[in-house]
Amino acid sequence: MKRICIALILPLVCAVFAACTSNSYSSDLKAEKKLIADYIAREKIKVLYELPDDDEWGEKDYYQVSGYDYLYFHLTKRGTPFHVNEQGDTVRTDSVLATEKVVMRYKKYTLEINSDTADFWTTLNSAYPTEFTYLTDYTTAPRAWHVAVGLMKYSDSECKIICPSKLGFTEDGNTVTPYGYDLKMKIKR
Repeated sequence: MKRICIALILPLVCAVFAACTSNSYSSDLKAEKKLIADYIAREKIKVLYELPDDDEWGEKDYYQVSGYDYLYFHLTKRGTPFHVNEQGDTVRTDSVLATEKVVMRYKKYTLEINSDTADFWTTLNSAYPTEFTYLTDYTTAPRAWHVAVGLMKYSDSECKIICPSKLGFTEDGNTVTPYGYDLKMKIKR
């Protein structure tokens, strides 16, 4: 009888203890916002509220993307607006078109002080980059990447983003963990 009581009560006690010690989602979001703010201060990032022209980015300028809380974008390399089409003609394209295939190489890191030792993933030197369809495939690429691609505009562009958990990969949202990404984009035309 004692074993049955212990077997029934033990899971209940563990559940109550876990509920008492875990943070609420709202406190996790506050901690995430603080981590992003601390990272911006620590890295001496200058937050811009208007998107600069492609050639006017300062080294520490990050655009706070309007309509997306705590998503910051920094263009590190402007790609080329020209590409050769199937007929061999050089064509200018001033933006990525919806449903175009995008190939992305990336480095993902936490915003903690020692981010090089915690949660780090890269495809920069991998034979297998991430490929997704712009503005339609949100399973392979997080929403923040689609936003970044629209701001990068051109093939061979590179950027850095600071991404809150709700705009990152699904598993990042489960832990309310913001990440930084270094992105290199090619557009398959």
